[in-house]
Amino acid sequence: MQSRKLGWLLLAPTLIVLFLFGVVPFVYVVYVSFHDWNPFAANPDMVFSGANNFRRAVFDAGFLASLGVTVAFVFFAVLSELVIGYALAQAFMKDFPGKAFFRTIHTLPLIMAPIIVGSIWKLMTTPSIGIIPSLLDSWFGYDMNIGQSAATAFVITVIMDIWHWTPLVTLTLIAALVSLPPDPFEQAQIDGANKRQIFWHITLPMIAPAVVATVFIRLMDALRTVDEVLMLTGGGPGSATRYVGVHIFKEVFPRTNYGYGSAVSVIVLYLTIVVCWLLYVSMLAPRNSKKG
Repeated sequence: MQSRKLGWLLLAPTLIVLFLFGVVPFVYVVYVSFHDWNPFAANPDMVFSGANNFRRAVFDAGFLASLGVTVAFVFFAVLSELVIGYALAQAFMKDFPGKAFFRTIHTLPLIMAPIIVGSIWKLMTTPSIGIIPSLLDSWFGYDMNIGQSAATAFVITVIMDIWHWTPLVTLTLIAALVSLPPDPFEQAQIDGANKRQIFWHITLPMIAPAVVATVFIRLMDALRTVDEVLMLTGGGPGSATRYVGVHIFKEVFPRTNYGYGSAVSVIVLYLTIVVCWLLYVSMLAPRNSKKG
């Protein structure tokens, strides 16, 4: 009994912080989502509107369009990060000259704030001064301008996200690969299994929990991408890079639609939970049922 009380006492500071900065803001956002509220209008009071904000979001073409481009962004970014991150993790598992240096350089993007990342890519992609448009023009004769081409702007935001967050995927997969026991791999090689068979039947099933956890983290981060994209493209050209996070930002701050922005935030949170649950069911639940 004494040890249980001590355990709760030690957990209390963390639980209090989580409650104050996690539960309370969430409850407040849900409360605001059922109201029409513009604190800068002539009438700054909240007006209860029921589910009107949610109904508006479901039929809002701008929100649905932002949801569509966000799904495409998350798919290409997270999938690319997994593939590149796994390849780099396997490379860093081997010894080669300058390994420590390359690992240090590889992890540098993780220590940068998102706004800094957006600023760096803004400088690199500006047609008049950016190194990327200059190289593309001199090497391939391609005139790159993310302010005029929707497809180019979308691709650049995906590449920027890959550059920023692939090191996180690499580090988590390195940790998973290092923890694998060598016996199954040695037995598979004795039995004549090739690299592809070893990957699909031994490596991937054993690192599946780490992969799923990494996908969850990156999925939630990618769905709420705001800073980098606002700095790089501002959500344009048009609505090509107006991802859900950018859409919510523009509804809440420039337009001061706090009630509608809160409703969209709740919807996005719900969709994120549903997608994560579906990923868990499809990837880990069958594995756990086989163990049982």
